[in-house]
Amino acid sequence: MTYLRLPEAEGGGDPGAVARSIFGNKGWRNNHSVLPIAGTWQGLHYLITGDPWEGPHPAADVVCGGRLLTEDGAEEFGVDVIYLAPQRVKPAADHLVATDFRQIAGRYDPKQMAKLGVQGADDWIGKPVEAVRDRDLRTAYENLVGFFKAAADEGQAIYKAMG
Repeated sequence: MTYLRLPEAEGGGDPGAVARSIFGNKGWRNNHSVLPIAGTWQGLHYLITGDPWEGPHPAADVVCGGRLLTEDGAEEFGVDVIYLAPQRVKPAADHLVATDFRQIAGRYDPKQMAKLGVQGADDWIGKPVEAVRDRDLRTAYENLVGFFKAAADEGQAIYKAMG
């Protein structure tokens, strides 16, 4: 998963038009300020919400929440695109800023996560907690906190590209 934040005015305020204008270009990752979180996305969602797909709002908006703009994104753009409006970015950012990683780190249980189908958790079984939770997931979480805070401070929307 890769995050992109943009002012709402780009694309005339139509999230679908923004998706087509940005994600339709193969070099979009090089032309915009992005935050890649790669294979940590669903692990982060689980730590943040306690659920592999759902969870309470605004926490659930950080990773899985938003409006899917591309039903068949892989065909059109090579990625699926999820749009999170600025009015949903702000509460999610506030939640992240108020939630220190230590508050969610206790949910890290790779065996349970793998059992629930969290992507990547099978690979984390048997690896040192320091390598996965305390380095990879913590770093990705802290990057998300800063990314969401900056987007909220600037009144921006967030686009999430998966694929």
